[in-house]
Amino acid sequence: MPSGDAHRSLARALDILELCSLNGSGYTLTQLSQHLGIAKGSISPLLHTLRDRGYLTLDDQDHHYRIGRMAFRIGNTYLDEASALREIYRLMHDIVSVCHETCHLGSLKNGDVYYLKKVETPLRSRTVTVEGRSLPAYATGVGKALLADYQLPQLKARCASEEALDQWYTETLLRLIDICRLVSSKHTREHVRSCLPASCGYILDELLHAHFEDHDKDLYYGQIVGSIIENGRADRFIVRLCELIKHLAVDKLHIVGDLFDRGPRPDIILDLLMRHHNVDIQWGNHDVVWMGAAAGSPICICTVLKTTLAYHNHGMLEDCYGINLRHLQRMAEQFYGEDDLSIWMPHTDAARGPYTEGMLHRCAVMHKAISILMFKLECQVIDRNPDFQMQGRDYLRRIDWSKHTVRIGEKEYPLRDTSFPTVDPAAPAALNPDEQLVLTKLVQSFRQSEKMQQHVEFLYAKGSVYHIENGNLLYHGAVPMTSRGTFATERFEGRLYSGRALMDYCDARARRGYYAPEGSAARQSGQDFLWYLWCGKLSPLFGRSAMTTFERLYVADSSTHTEVKDPYYTWYNDEAVCRRILAEFGLPGSSHIVNGHVPVREKNGESPIKGGGRLVVIDGGFCRAYHEKTGIAGYTLVYSSRTMSLRTHQPFESAEKAVKENLDIISQKNILETENHRILVEDTDEGEVLRERVHDLKQLVTAYQLGWITEARCEDHIW
Repeated sequence: MPSGDAHRSLARALDILELCSLNGSGYTLTQLSQHLGIAKGSISPLLHTLRDRGYLTLDDQDHHYRIGRMAFRIGNTYLDEASALREIYRLMHDIVSVCHETCHLGSLKNGDVYYLKKVETPLRSRTVTVEGRSLPAYATGVGKALLADYQLPQLKARCASEEALDQWYTETLLRLIDICRLVSSKHTREHVRSCLPASCGYILDELLHAHFEDHDKDLYYGQIVGSIIENGRADRFIVRLCELIKHLAVDKLHIVGDLFDRGPRPDIILDLLMRHHNVDIQWGNHDVVWMGAAAGSPICICTVLKTTLAYHNHGMLEDCYGINLRHLQRMAEQFYGEDDLSIWMPHTDAARGPYTEGMLHRCAVMHKAISILMFKLECQVIDRNPDFQMQGRDYLRRIDWSKHTVRIGEKEYPLRDTSFPTVDPAAPAALNPDEQLVLTKLVQSFRQSEKMQQHVEFLYAKGSVYHIENGNLLYHGAVPMTSRGTFATERFEGRLYSGRALMDYCDARARRGYYAPEGSAARQSGQDFLWYLWCGKLSPLFGRSAMTTFERLYVADSSTHTEVKDPYYTWYNDEAVCRRILAEFGLPGSSHIVNGHVPVREKNGESPIKGGGRLVVIDGGFCRAYHEKTGIAGYTLVYSSRTMSLRTHQPFESAEKAVKENLDIISQKNILETENHRILVEDTDEGEVLRERVHDLKQLVTAYQLGWITEARCEDHIW
């Protein structure tokens, strides 16, 4: 342990080096003594030692001490020899080659950003930053990016005094107002006003539309900001301004389906979306089967349970939605507890483990029980709805119980599991008393789940089969087509439907399943149809020949597992067909189709852009189960007044890693289309509404001028 004097001398020497590093012109002995508060007699020996060792130089002309070669050597050793930094430098060069912008490596300390390294852009523009120098963090792009990770209390803690805090508050509020004015410039003033929080809307409106160049009002606006700080409301105003910026920057959010899939917590996503200021949803086939389950459809309930159990996700149903699985587990153990459950074991996720043998067994036995119950109910739904054209998929009736085989098409295949203790070969679709009781309890539990009902009501209120927004057509699955590239025609309830008419019919019948009177034939019909939308051949939300669940479980021959895609997924590569789809929905050929449903296998070279740029598939597989197939974690399509761009996201592993490595914000940006002119409000759906209002006002004026509306005079009374 060094003595106190030695320690003090070392600290003073380092202070000298740090001070000299901040000024390339250097300092004289007197200046160093004044800046550091060290007597000349004490500082002089230190300067001699540092000069002799090469850490400082002394100019004989101006007698200024400057950083010497040894300090430069040590700095370069740190910059060039650290293995981690070498990898960072390589990445910096990669960033510059892609973005054609200068890339900086910096470190944040005491409110300043220290520049460790920079890689210049090959373009003519250059930055004035110098490696080894520092600048105030708030005044640089690198500093602002580093400060972005700080929470409000951390930022406030950086202020050393009340005066500094007030200054920081003032600067922050004014900068946020500037940003807010920028993002609000794309909207009408009426729309901006509607987005302002009620508690401080008047003040924010005043500041947003302030003319700071009008010096006559400097005092007025300064007093507004000052009063906000003085009354201890600065924190709240900062938060409200940030929320308003987010609101205006992403004015509307569109979700193209499958909020429910195989992920662990769809309830969290829905809670978040319900708090969003403006969102619409195009239902996916996973969504509609949950909607059917909430409506009390037995077949949809069994389908939801089968999927959650297959991925060991049933804990979400119990803990988040309050679904009681006790009766199902008891029945499953009674009939299937001693069976070989190897093919019924759930898919597991190591990140959500560990799993015990008991946990896996309970999940597997319930998985088998609910699957057989689901296959029974499928037979019943197929019988009730011959127009679904799913005859032949009632596989429990196609089992040869003596040979333990099942007929699929024209061939027979051996069964992988031959234990069916609850199935009566004479009436395979009939439920035994235990199964009936379990089903009754499950329907009751789903119907009484308050949170599930809230979520599904939200899906109905904000959702639809398709949506048209600002000339763009959004839907989840497909517009069913024939092999010739024409719209497929299907008969439901005695009428033929195709194209847009089919989509409208599906939307209307899906709503019956939830809103038709309890116990009515319309409600039953609607609930059956919600299941059809999940897995039916001509379902616009499914788009495949069949859901081969039975085949994958019971038949080893993989040829039976094939789910043939609708011809739509071949034809949507044809620009002419995409334009025909747009015309079917009353849109011009310059519009776009935004499609979901089918994950894009980007790692295999598949492009999400189809049909000559007329169609974009933005389902890249947010669900972890798809990441291995796709190589990515989904897409976000960003549509602004000037461009349409596609953001490709990387798989999300954990919140801790996302914060530490910024992985949640790393995305690849692809510009799909750039508008020749900026899209104005008048070019949007909002503009159409405003035009109609203007037209109505003009009609009113004309009616007044022609005397059709008589003038009514009134006195201007104070009371």
